[in-house]
Amino acid sequence: MVLAMGREHNKSRPKEGAATKSGNLTGDQLNTILVGDSIALMRDMPSESVDMVFADPPYNLQLEGDLVRPNNTKVDAVNDDWDHFASFEAYDRFSHDWLTEARRLLKPEGTLWVIGSYHNIFRVGSLLQDIGFWVLNDVIWRKTNPMPNFRGRRFTNAHETLLWCAKDKDTKYHFNYEAMKNLNEDLQMRSDWLIPLCTGQERLKVNGKKAHPTQKPEALLHRVILSSTDVDDVVLDPFFGSGTTGAVAKRLRRNYVGLERDPDYAALAEKRIRKVRPVDDPDLVTTPAKRSQPRIPFGWLVERGILDPGTVLYDHRRRHSARVRADGSLIASDFRGSIHQVGAHVQKAPACNGWQFWCFEKKGELVSIDILRQKLRAELH
Repeated sequence: MVLAMGREHNKSRPKEGAATKSGNLTGDQLNTILVGDSIALMRDMPSESVDMVFADPPYNLQLEGDLVRPNNTKVDAVNDDWDHFASFEAYDRFSHDWLTEARRLLKPEGTLWVIGSYHNIFRVGSLLQDIGFWVLNDVIWRKTNPMPNFRGRRFTNAHETLLWCAKDKDTKYHFNYEAMKNLNEDLQMRSDWLIPLCTGQERLKVNGKKAHPTQKPEALLHRVILSSTDVDDVVLDPFFGSGTTGAVAKRLRRNYVGLERDPDYAALAEKRIRKVRPVDDPDLVTTPAKRSQPRIPFGWLVERGILDPGTVLYDHRRRHSARVRADGSLIASDFRGSIHQVGAHVQKAPACNGWQFWCFEKKGELVSIDILRQKLRAELH
């Protein structure tokens, strides 16, 4: 049964274990929520048809009895049937099956994200390595507002773990390094992410109660999807739940396919996603890698009159200076060379990125010459 923007359709299914041929998903298969067993639904899908899988599978929490606060009020914990497995062996079989299908569905350059807690992530991690995935990072989602340990017998469980994996060791996977650096105030994004739990208006509720016990914050999925996909890529979520993956994917102009066994959750997610409006301009949701941008020689700034021959350049602290020559080289004392060579020479360093090192003076302020490069690059584009 397929729930696609509120419409239900019948769909034939191949025999269990039958892998369909490789190919892209069709238009009516994209941006839909398919209702049913996730593993069976994945077996219906063509091989190498998705760019990324984000999986938030059952954690198999193994909770025993009710959890009660010090004031004797009951904690709204995860006690749904979908999170219960008869044994670790049963959970491992389930994990092996969906991971195997996820790997088949990924395109050669695709990646998998899977999130879990200490209850399940180590078992999942071992299995995905056995299947052939190559772990790129383990990312710690550190919660700013974790649930306290009410019984006072353990440390407060304040984090969950995400595993980011390539399809295999030789995968030429996609990583939007510049986008992650921009998100982190021009510093490399670390593998520990401080993000609050899903609360407030973002938390979906039905009759005043949580609509889904494990709804993930959109900020978490924003970072995951932006880091590993491009505009129009296909993101598969085999445990769709309340639809956070679909909502964020739609906003960022990515396609999604959601698989969900519970029709009530699927209907909730469909209603939620319907309200989401994609960012109107694709350029606003993509960050080209610097190495993919057109090369701009420093000399082009000179020949276009953006910097005049004789202009004095300084480092950010005015400790070193050099003058611009008509051929686009610099001269500092008796040494001539490119912006990179002269920058390295004055610092007595083995190498230097001249675009980041040198500045020109404008109204008494030092401005990086890289600003001029970006301006010229934009004009040429």
